[in-house]
Amino acid sequence: MQMQMTQWLTGFSLFAGQTLFGFIAVLALFRLLPRRRPRWTHIVKLDWQHQQLPDRWLQRLQLARDQSSFTERETLLAGCGLTADAAWYIAGRRILLVVLPLVMLGVLGLQLKQGRAELLSIGLVVMIAALYADLPWLRSIRKLRAYRITKEIYIMSNQLLYLAESSLHIHTKLTRCVPYTRVLRGEMDRLLTEWYHDAEQALRRFKHRIGTDDGMSFAETIDSLRLHESPEYYELLRERIQDYKEKLELAKESRKETASYGLFIIAGIPILYTFQVFIYPWIREGQKLFESLG
Repeated sequence: MQMQMTQWLTGFSLFAGQTLFGFIAVLALFRLLPRRRPRWTHIVKLDWQHQQLPDRWLQRLQLARDQSSFTERETLLAGCGLTADAAWYIAGRRILLVVLPLVMLGVLGLQLKQGRAELLSIGLVVMIAALYADLPWLRSIRKLRAYRITKEIYIMSNQLLYLAESSLHIHTKLTRCVPYTRVLRGEMDRLLTEWYHDAEQALRRFKHRIGTDDGMSFAETIDSLRLHESPEYYELLRERIQDYKEKLELAKESRKETASYGLFIIAGIPILYTFQVFIYPWIREGQKLFESLG
């Protein structure tokens, strides 16, 4: 009976894993296909992206939107580019932190083969640790996204400054900035499609979707140029460009320093191995010799 249960669980896990990876692969292939974005994207909305989790579900999970941990994760998720309600992630995290330890206890109680049990246990422990200490990797993702956004905003700001003397409308100038974007390509397309419906609201939503300080300052600069397209505001844009450049240089230096520390640690591994293989046996023999003489 136990052998049949083990075989059933193994087969189910393999089938679930293959189905999941197959679905991800098909979804990735569909995302590569060219598609035309709808003209009024503020009307075409997906319910799961804009529907809030009911408060009674949060109360059953002993969660509240005014908790400091909730607001901190909500801010981090917004900085990571999540436009849906952060409560879905926080509630799922709370549920998995309860369910995964029970699953691990069940795996250990089934007395599977030693190698398979250790592999499943290690995978579950890694998942539990990643969910329990999710703040560091969320901060890392937000920091990486903020750097890439600042880099693209710096390029678009230079393009706007290059077009300062032209008589083009600010909407047309922003359209010419879109080819220089990658991370912000979808957000810029949505901003430009919503522009003539209500430019102020479109910029406000654009600022909220980006969720970074540089993105907010860029949206405010665009709003100023929309209302008062004068040389004084292009001077403000020039100052912002200098600020973006300094931030990018600081981030680049920080990344170089982190990489140098990593290379130093990697370079120390052969030294430790050399000490363990060649030098440590001589030291050990010398200690034995002194002990025998004493």
